[in-house]
Amino acid sequence: MKQVILAKRYAKAIFSLGKEQNKVDAYAESLAAIAELYANPEVEVADALTNPLYPLEARQKVMAKVAESVDADTIMTAFLNLLIEKKRVDVLPDIAREVQVMVDREENISHGSVTSAIKLDSALLKKIQATLEKITGNKVILETQVDPSIIGGIVAKVGDLVLDGSIRTQLNGLKESIKGRE
Repeated sequence: MKQVILAKRYAKAIFSLGKEQNKVDAYAESLAAIAELYANPEVEVADALTNPLYPLEARQKVMAKVAESVDADTIMTAFLNLLIEKKRVDVLPDIAREVQVMVDREENISHGSVTSAIKLDSALLKKIQATLEKITGNKVILETQVDPSIIGGIVAKVGDLVLDGSIRTQLNGLKESIKGRE
């Protein structure tokens, strides 16, 4: 829980700085790229940035190279160095996620999922996306999943909104109504 609170505080700070500099999207992209690099076990950046056996200067040099690789400006580089100094680099993936949530909220973007029994074609997905955008009033970015257990239809989720048009749910409802009559 402490990590999430820290991540939100740091995310709010870098988001505010990004708004002042009109670089919110650039900061979000930089943080996402660094978080992806940090999470990649093949590269071992996480160990180089968090291992206390390495001197602070060595960790700062590694972070400077990482910042340079994503074309970070001086503010972002200073922010990343602050994370090194405060020994908070392990929170970086959470910070990146929180900044992206803030950017999405600012731009009225919602993320959702569509689950279907079979793979849906792109034309149908566009119709579903348009309908969800009309319902929510936000731009919707959808992820698709295939789950044969729903038998047919779709289950669409966007935030707290769940639209369940699956055959499985309809059959369960029918089953319950038949039980209720007995």
